[in-house]
Amino acid sequence: MRSSNPVFSRRGFSRDNGYAGFNAAPQAGGPAVGTQTDPYAQQGGNPYAQNPYAQQGQQYGAPPQAPATTGRMTMDDVVMRSAMTLGTVTVGAVLAWALLPVSSTSYGLAIGSALVAFVLAMVQSFKRKASPALILGYAAFEGVFLGVISEMYNERWSGAPFQAVLGTMAVAGATLLVYKAGWIRVTARYARIGMAIAIAFVVVMAVNLLLVAFGVAGDGGLRSMGPLGAIVGILAILIGAFFLTLDFKQIEDGIAYGAPREEAWLAAFGLTMTLVWIYVEMLRLVAIFSSND
Repeated sequence: MRSSNPVFSRRGFSRDNGYAGFNAAPQAGGPAVGTQTDPYAQQGGNPYAQNPYAQQGQQYGAPPQAPATTGRMTMDDVVMRSAMTLGTVTVGAVLAWALLPVSSTSYGLAIGSALVAFVLAMVQSFKRKASPALILGYAAFEGVFLGVISEMYNERWSGAPFQAVLGTMAVAGATLLVYKAGWIRVTARYARIGMAIAIAFVVVMAVNLLLVAFGVAGDGGLRSMGPLGAIVGILAILIGAFFLTLDFKQIEDGIAYGAPREEAWLAAFGLTMTLVWIYVEMLRLVAIFSSND
């Protein structure tokens, strides 16, 4: 089973053996370590393909530690690439906010930037290897989109973007805390249920968009600025938090199994898309609550 995020097509660290978190990561109480398949064994001879504990008959307790060799992904790699990607989004957003006044032209530019960002994200999603140029290009165009819509929201609901940033940080921090505390276990069943809900949500939102576009549903339909819109927004943020747990699990397993260093770009790519998803939904939610004050 592949992990995914809001575009439902990022491969993450899976490669030919599926999602490492489900197909290869050790689980407590599982079979002997030697029977488990390392998802990176086919990518250059990971020394943990034959686990040293297999001959001892040791059972799973925790994932193997990443080998201390060069060319393997580390947490520092993930942090650095994520900082570069999110920094590019931030720079693009700040420049768009500062240089593009709110107008129909800037709105059209925002839509165009979002479409370009989506295309770049899809191209990267179907590529076998991470492409820093595509990922940073996605981040730049996504930043322009976020900068324009943030300025538009700020014009009507002063301070909404700042509150949305704080809200996004709070959701990300709380999700990480809950994940690291072990209150959420990313299992195959957890992922199947979460993905089913997420896909259903996207399908319903797509249908709602069509109904609004053809005038069948007024006032935004399910995405209205009323209580119903707030409920949908909260659900969307919870789905974003679900994707964050999958991202955290992939990063954890990638490091444990000694994923190639370039996989850190995929980690940054996934985290960025998930955080953008949460920020946009948080921006809408802040606007809804501000309108009802």
